[in-house]
Amino acid sequence: GGSEGGNAWTNTRWKKTRDEFLQRGYAFLAIGYFACGGTPDTLDRIAIDGVYAAIATAHTRPGIAAGRTAVVGGSRGADLALLLASYYPDISCVIGLSASHAVFPGHTMHFSTSCWTYGGNELPFVPVNEASVPFLMKNDLRGAFGAMLQDTAAEKKALIQVEKINGAVLLMSGKSDEICPSTEMCDKMMKRLQASRFKYPYEHEAYAGGHGEPLRHFDKVFSFLQQHFPVSGQTGRN
Repeated sequence: GGSEGGNAWTNTRWKKTRDEFLQRGYAFLAIGYFACGGTPDTLDRIAIDGVYAAIATAHTRPGIAAGRTAVVGGSRGADLALLLASYYPDISCVIGLSASHAVFPGHTMHFSTSCWTYGGNELPFVPVNEASVPFLMKNDLRGAFGAMLQDTAAEKKALIQVEKINGAVLLMSGKSDEICPSTEMCDKMMKRLQASRFKYPYEHEAYAGGHGEPLRHFDKVFSFLQQHFPVSGQTGRN
């Protein structure tokens, strides 16, 4: 899930999609990483290694295929999915819906800390700058992101290292995203993968629509998984 918090994938809205994963032979782990039981209250300094530990624990369950993991996330959860895949080489497929290409501040009053940590250390992030404040005051998040990304030096330090991902990458975005420039940020990741001669398949599908538009296109998600992360009947559920 994204900045709404909780564990959206466990609710009835997503039951049909969740069931389709299971019907296709995939084991499905829904992870809530803040604003739900046993997690921080706020999207602030979330330990990506803690999230990975939940995935590793799931792999110990009977019937789960060893060493095969795909991660799917939307919005801030897409950032988390990309970060997980960039840090953990046993993740062999990642799908980011309305993803960012860089780390941004945690959702605190002062925006002075990172969204994410690894090994107890905050990941570098693009800070809120003076140019972004007027946009934040009128709740124009898209404008605020654009202003923050004028700080190209900070952006460079905060980039998610997608080049380190050890498997296929699918990014999906809405061309009229009202929250952040997700299409532009996904394009930046595509260019970096191309420049690094990334050896795995990678795609970016940009749709007409807003921030939530990719959530309406799980047919693309399933076709990508079928092609690049197929179920292996001999080894149990992926």
